[in-house]
Amino acid sequence: MAEGKLLCFGYGYTAGFFARRLQDAGWRITGTTRSPDKAAALAADGVEALVWAGGEIDPAWLDGATAVLISTPPDDEGCPAFRAAADLIAERKNQIQWIGYLSTNGVYGDHDGAWVTEDSKLCATSPRAKRRIKAENQWRDFARQRGLPLIVFRLPGIYGPGRSAIDTVREGKARRVYKESQVFSRMHVADIAKTLEASMARPRLHDVYNLADDEPAPPQDVIEYACTLLGVEPPPLTPIEEAGLSDMAKSFYADNKRVSNQRLKEALGVTLDYPTYRDGLDAIARELP
Repeated sequence: MAEGKLLCFGYGYTAGFFARRLQDAGWRITGTTRSPDKAAALAADGVEALVWAGGEIDPAWLDGATAVLISTPPDDEGCPAFRAAADLIAERKNQIQWIGYLSTNGVYGDHDGAWVTEDSKLCATSPRAKRRIKAENQWRDFARQRGLPLIVFRLPGIYGPGRSAIDTVREGKARRVYKESQVFSRMHVADIAKTLEASMARPRLHDVYNLADDEPAPPQDVIEYACTLLGVEPPPLTPIEEAGLSDMAKSFYADNKRVSNQRLKEALGVTLDYPTYRDGLDAIARELP
């Protein structure tokens, strides 16, 4: 897709990486935030910042937009960006060439460690994941009805500079919580941004992609590797029953699956820069002061 204007509903860690990648290619970036202070910081980075609390929007925000990224978390009613902007987007279907919705692989729920693809059953039981399924369905159904180029991206654990196991260890917050046979999928934020950009060239090929690296791994192994890179002793293994986790943290450990990234490789031709957590952490460690 030629350079254009990207409108981001929600300008967080992942959206920021993606936006900066497009900025480097000559794109104009507009992003929403709830915080006036963050809006000022975004403006300093060359982003047209829009303060938005989740209600109605000014239709002018979509003027000139050729791509839209949605990363706002859903509520009980579904996606707030859907309520605010879906009809406005549909009115501009000849202008907008790509719409990306950032979801989560949490929609698959627990598959007892088995591999899941985009066609796997959605077994989510947590209210948070069920809200994601509802939001996905809102956007997918609407896009099919209106002929819109929408893609749902089901994201894994996201890490990268400033937000990785290395940072957790350096901050003294690292724990090695152990649950037998538990694995998680994860992906470096730069590879996520790379995949989103690649999808822009083929926005109607598939309407769902799993995002993940090549190696689902136990979380305690990731912390141990980060400690090795930093030359520090890893924290002791703590059985999950003794970890005193919050209800939110426990809900993540309730789901065990391996997320396949085969579709993004075959359909989009993406070669990951960080195919394992070791590759990603190695790169982060090399950039440490």
